[in-house]
Amino acid sequence: MEYRKIDGEILGKLKELISDSKRLLTKRQDLASYSYDASFGIYYPEIVIQPNTTQEVSSVVKLANQYHIPVYPRGQATSLSGGPLPVERGIVLDLSKMDKTLDIIPEDLVAIVTPGVLTENIHKEAEKVGLMYPPDPSSSAVSTIGGNLAENSGGPRGLKYGVTKDYVLGLEVVTPKGEIIQTGGRTVKNVTGYDLTKLIIGSEGTLGIITKAILQLIPKPVTTGTAMAVFDEIIASGEAISKVLTSGICPSKMEIMDQACIQAVEDYQPSGLPVNADAIVLIEVDGHPSAVKAELAQIKEICKQVGAIDVQVARSKSDEAVLWKARKLVSPAITRIKPTKISEDATVPRSKIPEMFKRLKIIREKYDLDLVVFGHAGDGNLHPNIVADKRDKEEMKRVEQAVAEIFEAAIDLGGTLSGEHGIGTMKAPFMSMEFKGVELEMMKLIKDSWDPKNIMNPGKIFPYPGQRFVLEG
Repeated sequence: MEYRKIDGEILGKLKELISDSKRLLTKRQDLASYSYDASFGIYYPEIVIQPNTTQEVSSVVKLANQYHIPVYPRGQATSLSGGPLPVERGIVLDLSKMDKTLDIIPEDLVAIVTPGVLTENIHKEAEKVGLMYPPDPSSSAVSTIGGNLAENSGGPRGLKYGVTKDYVLGLEVVTPKGEIIQTGGRTVKNVTGYDLTKLIIGSEGTLGIITKAILQLIPKPVTTGTAMAVFDEIIASGEAISKVLTSGICPSKMEIMDQACIQAVEDYQPSGLPVNADAIVLIEVDGHPSAVKAELAQIKEICKQVGAIDVQVARSKSDEAVLWKARKLVSPAITRIKPTKISEDATVPRSKIPEMFKRLKIIREKYDLDLVVFGHAGDGNLHPNIVADKRDKEEMKRVEQAVAEIFEAAIDLGGTLSGEHGIGTMKAPFMSMEFKGVELEMMKLIKDSWDPKNIMNPGKIFPYPGQRFVLEG
């Protein structure tokens, strides 16, 4: 599809819409900063605009729709799937400057936010009044809520509390035609008409641009407790996860780290993890202190029965903090092995976790790769990460083949391509692997009806004919 280039005429019109020239970026060195995200691929936009208001977003999108110019909404670009990459050039809308609204309304248990607000700041403000915003992606210290909404982000607490879409009551959205619409509202119950809110969450910016959100908050649990179960066989850890989840206990977090992750973290920043273990599972429960104590004791017994060689219960909040910090250190730690990290999040039914571990072990050996496994094991959302060196072309070819087999394994076991990272450009070539009937066609019909000119984040989710998965630096 041919798009209009941003020439002198279009640039002049954009300058009329954005009065502050400092928020209109056209220099190549500025565009370079917007040409990549946390995945792969370099795509330079033609211009970057930093809107301050919904009205500015609306005005820019109206112009883009009129002249058929692609628009790419962007937050902090922590996306691991290529979500904000301007693959057709055009306009990047940097929404990170729209960070002025963060209102906590305790009596309604809601937060009202604009898209540039950092997720961690929502957590902090909610906790000041004894409330909690449950979604907690690992990137929350740097990711914006707008990006979380676009990708339907999850996190460790997804096991018990769900993901981003479960805590969005309403949205303000700029449509591909530049119209400003409201979806949902401030009530917990709302079944009036189609649920446009849920449709937009996770649509990766392909249906519109979120400019405000009403988020549901919940009371913060009284206390938490954490146990670390140690296993000399990773498959046994998968069995323990299933046993705990069918015991009547609903942990708030259940995370796994394999031996390579453990060793990498200890080499990076020693945390006292058992480096000889094949895997560890970190389990957090929350609620009333007496219930937390009883559940931790039950978890310890279950893990021992399944074959854990040790189960340690954190004795203090500082001990808990050390364990969870170690889990967050996995991503930076493994890049010390090799500089290029390919992060996947193939998700399988909980009962298939042990089998997925077996498949991943076979893939690792078959392609002779540094493949490490960690992630949100309690909900089947595993993060098989491959660390490689993109300068080694032969190795990267093996990585591409391994990634395809990881997705094949997940689909074969009744799982999905993505639990929380989205599709973007990285997983688009595999969409037909999961959707073999008319499902993908129905999604495309929705996209076409909302955005007939295909200006809103084109090149994402839907594969173009013959598209292949290729890792480019």
